[in-house]
Amino acid sequence: MAVFKTAAVFSNHMVLQRDKNICIFGQGENDKEVKVTFNGKEYGTKIKGEAWSVLLPPMAAGIGYELTVSCGSEIKQFKNVAVGEVWLAGGQSNMEYELQNCTGGQEMLKADKNPNVRYFYSNKMSYIDDTFYEKEAMTGWAEFSEENAKQWSAVGYLFAKKMAEELNVIVGVIGCNWGGTSATCWIGEEAVREDAELNTYWEEYYKETEGKPEEQQIKEFKEYEDYHEKWDKECTKLYSMDPDMTWDKVQELLGPCQWPGPKSCMNPFRPSGLYNTILKRLVPYTLRGFLYYQGESDDHKPQIYQKLLTRLIKQWRADWGDQTLPFLLVQLPMHRYKDTPEGKNWCLIREAQMNTYQTVKNTGIAVVLDCGEFNEIHPKDKRPVGERLALQALHQVFHKIKAEDAFGPVYRSFEYVERGIELSFDYAQDGFEVRGEHNGFEIADEELVYQPAKYEIKGSKIFVFSDQIKKPAAVRYCWTNYSEVPLFGKNGLPLAPFRTLI
Repeated sequence: MAVFKTAAVFSNHMVLQRDKNICIFGQGENDKEVKVTFNGKEYGTKIKGEAWSVLLPPMAAGIGYELTVSCGSEIKQFKNVAVGEVWLAGGQSNMEYELQNCTGGQEMLKADKNPNVRYFYSNKMSYIDDTFYEKEAMTGWAEFSEENAKQWSAVGYLFAKKMAEELNVIVGVIGCNWGGTSATCWIGEEAVREDAELNTYWEEYYKETEGKPEEQQIKEFKEYEDYHEKWDKECTKLYSMDPDMTWDKVQELLGPCQWPGPKSCMNPFRPSGLYNTILKRLVPYTLRGFLYYQGESDDHKPQIYQKLLTRLIKQWRADWGDQTLPFLLVQLPMHRYKDTPEGKNWCLIREAQMNTYQTVKNTGIAVVLDCGEFNEIHPKDKRPVGERLALQALHQVFHKIKAEDAFGPVYRSFEYVERGIELSFDYAQDGFEVRGEHNGFEIADEELVYQPAKYEIKGSKIFVFSDQIKKPAAVRYCWTNYSEVPLFGKNGLPLAPFRTLI
């Protein structure tokens, strides 16, 4: 017999989505009646198949509410409820990156007063065992304070803070992220396996787990966790003594890094794992939309990332029953480790992200090319990321600013002109700003052999050429995992990377 309860995402201090039907849901004994009281009105339903849900009508923003849910003699009361904006912050470690560790984070924790931001950190468990529900029950919404907000997503917080200032409402963020995860971790098994290319993720998983009992998988993964915890501590010590130590030298001294561990039913990096243990536990909490910062861990299969990202968007919208839910993504910034060859795989991920934005409705993209750090996959300054996501929301979702204020220049088309190529751009009506000496442009002949190019800015257009190439065929800009970023719009937002031929 199911115990009566609301989903764990309902708690004191919660934020409910304004101006949309609000779904309150949970579980209980079949055929029992559930009553929900909010803002002076009562709503009811019957539990069916141990699940129940109640839709409340759309409401304007407000604070100080109480929500009461009852089933017979069992009553659950939630206080200090707000109605405002709710966004889910998904992705991997750069979305997970904590406010206390980001540039200016400690100062914000101390100085920010009543920023009208609240946060719900999802239950971060990769396997449903006896302790899963106990830990899930300990989660809850929190208001901003120096102590509460330390571990909040820096990107999520900075986005929400900007939105709260612009909209003058409480903004709630649901943290739903895990460092090192592929997009396949956040999609259901059927959705991944329905496509032959995406199914390669599942094939690789099954290759190592097929025929292996669950008990053995659990045992092996726990042994790995013990090993990796000790290894990681020693690794941290080595880097503290020699920050420039190479990765090969670290492994020579400590033994091989076994991350991300054996394929296992406990491994958080398995396909569809966190989709079931984290994301699905939040469905269908009423949202305004999604924020998404991910792609680093799929750079080994960049050619299929657009398909993967598009499928994830479709999955999440279907789960929430709304194919129009806004999906705002972060395009990867510049990055390369010093001892890693220039493979241009991140160029393909960035291109896939831009293509997804340009082909999937109700999406937005924050171009943060200039926000990367050499030899550091986790850039510390998250303010531009959060604020550029906010610009996307203010334009795409709330229509409060023009596209020209939300975007830097974005490549549109090209034309062959007098031994060169003339490029046209969207959102470049005021021209360009040049920073530094790096050029960024390359031009190719008919064999598509690229070499550095010269360029001339002509108002909102750019003419690219090379004295060495008489018949140019293609141009590309910042087509590298890492370089300086030279061109920006007059609004300070960077020109997005591109190539004219794919």
